[in-house]
Amino acid sequence: MEYTIDELMAVTMARLIKDGDVVFHGVASPLPMVAARLAKLTHAPNSIYFAGTGGGMNPEPPFMATMTQDAVLFEGAEAILTVDYIFNLAARGEMDVMFFSGGQIDKYGNLNNTLIGSIDDIKVKLPGGAGGANLSCEVNKFIIWTTRHRKRVSSSGREIYTLVEKVDFITSTGFYEGGDSRERLGIHGGGPYKTVTELGVFGFDEETKIMKLETIHPDVTVDDIIENTMFKPIIPDDVEVTAPPTEDELEILREKVDPTGVRKVEFPKDELKRKFEL
Repeated sequence: MEYTIDELMAVTMARLIKDGDVVFHGVASPLPMVAARLAKLTHAPNSIYFAGTGGGMNPEPPFMATMTQDAVLFEGAEAILTVDYIFNLAARGEMDVMFFSGGQIDKYGNLNNTLIGSIDDIKVKLPGGAGGANLSCEVNKFIIWTTRHRKRVSSSGREIYTLVEKVDFITSTGFYEGGDSRERLGIHGGGPYKTVTELGVFGFDEETKIMKLETIHPDVTVDDIIENTMFKPIIPDDVEVTAPPTEDELEILREKVDPTGVRKVEFPKDELKRKFEL
């Protein structure tokens, strides 16, 4: 039985949700949307899932939509909360898990969705944080994800990284400058928990708060991680291979959660060719 990289990432992200967690994700979040629903139907039946800014609580959609505000995400919902109420939950410390991504992600889990370059010399204007500035400082823990870990080379020959040494602009705050710098800012939310990419999974070192490699995906080596990461992550001697999905998880993912394959839309086409033996 085979599984693909999009299925591996969706299952890996779902497993980071614990039973009873209150979970939220923002706009443009296909993988978190699939992961939260998968967790609800497998190991975390008592989790509370708010389906994006539409605010449907624990919906039971017949399929996943390509947009996180689609009306299908209201089907079967136990309640519908306006986004201001969801933000209030986070401000009160009652939001356990949120998913974040960024055009740039640095070694301390700071995210940039604002600009490439600088305020005085903007090279690329990104779409913005959509509430990430405050939510990243309030939720109990957040999970970072990206399907763009691999470095690219521009037409001019410049190497472009998503996982960078330092973001050009902090849109959403991770562990800021490392160590206890987040606490010194007076931020009460717990900060980044894990980073999941198409190459592997990272945690964060307890003291320095620098990303620490935990697992690599089946067709990835530690050298691949180093080659495609601008900063030097902490790499222990005992890096394991990411645990594969179970047959039950794959069946639920494919047939009940996401039969139309919305989880695939974030990936470059070449990445979707990656298949693994169960």
